Amino acid sequence: MPPTLMLLPGLNCDAAVWAAQVTALKGQANCLIPAWGLRDTLTAMAQQVLAEAPTDRFCVAGHSMGGRVALEIMRLAPQRVERLALLSTGTHPLAAGEAGEKEKTGRMALLKIAREQGMRAMAQEWARGMVHPERIATPVFGEVLDMIGRGSAAQFAAQIHALLNRPDAAPQLSGIQCPTLVLTGRQDSWSGPAQHEAMAAAIPGAELLIVENSGHMCTMEQPQAVSAALAGWLQR
Repeated sequence: MPPTLMLLPGLNCDAAVWAAQVTALKGQANCLIPAWGLRDTLTAMAQQVLAEAPTDRFCVAGHSMGGRVALEIMRLAPQRVERLALLSTGTHPLAAGEAGEKEKTGRMALLKIAREQGMRAMAQEWARGMVHPERIATPVFGEVLDMIGRGSAAQFAAQIHALLNRPDAAPQLSGIQCPTLVLTGRQDSWSGPAQHEAMAAAIPGAELLIVENSGHMCTMEQPQAVSAALAGWLQR
């Protein structure tokens, strides 16, 4: 029987962010993708995954905010996780002082656009920095805009709250004992190679993969490379 694989979406993302991987891994894993609803903490999202997983033990792959949820699952119930994959994510909390205020201000400005002009208008602003520059105005960029457009400003607000109140997950990394994949896009300007190299170095035995020609939305930008990496990770 194939293992359960919980695929966790990031900020403003739904099942479409993992669609290519679900297709590619058919037969190798039973893939399930939670919908976060209006949950506004990473802990609540992690508890949702633990409740929805149909098997006691499961594999978990998280993209962006979903990677932070995956680390929260590792904090709450590490004994339930068979394998861990962290994609285009990070461990740092909201920075103190000016840097933290800058992040907060930027997120709130986007939320204002979402509330006043709609999610798709916000996506036109936000998503440009989320893909490889050469991918803007391509069909993949259109798919990203469509996905964000399906969300709501209320959901966006809840997820911003979760991210602004994120914990420092770095101290957890050295205690992770399951097979772990750490992956990001070479041109990811939000969570780039350097922080993933540091994360992989801190996790015993972790595999690091930098996907070429990809921004932050690696599962959609380079679906074959990401799916192949996950297939290998499931066999390790």
